[in-house]
Amino acid sequence: MSVPAQPSDPDPPADFETARETFKAFLAKNDLRVTNQRLAIFEAAFSQEEHFTAEELLVHARAIDASVSRATIYRTLPILTESQLVREIDVGRDYKFYLASHGKRIDQAQVVDVESNKIYEIDAPFLEWYARSVAEKVGLEPISQRLQVQARPIRKGREKGQNPGN
Repeated sequence: MSVPAQPSDPDPPADFETARETFKAFLAKNDLRVTNQRLAIFEAAFSQEEHFTAEELLVHARAIDASVSRATIYRTLPILTESQLVREIDVGRDYKFYLASHGKRIDQAQVVDVESNKIYEIDAPFLEWYARSVAEKVGLEPISQRLQVQARPIRKGREKGQNPGN
């Protein structure tokens, strides 16, 4: 997952029409065709408020345009992530989750419930500072960072601060 680390990075567009135009401009700038299938995939992705998988996106995109193929989904997702309209979230499974940006800065950490696969987005304004601090120690400039916590529900006998082995 790529998370912009620099404050000069523009916030992604918040509204659908602006985001759609941003996507079309990104395609044109990269000499990629604006196709009905790509636009259907964009619309399906940007209409999601929660995290989604590529397979879930395929279902939503096919509801918009039945000609959308699985291959087109997998070719278009990297374009959407590179355009910063969609963020890729790797939770260590054999599939990834995605989230439309909806105008939010991406200075967030993810807390992943490993039992339900639910992903919680938590504001983490310190990420930008931390990335800059550690990269500068070795003479580099940060371009991305991520913070992800794998967690499970607290159970009796394993509550906060308690060691279940005691």
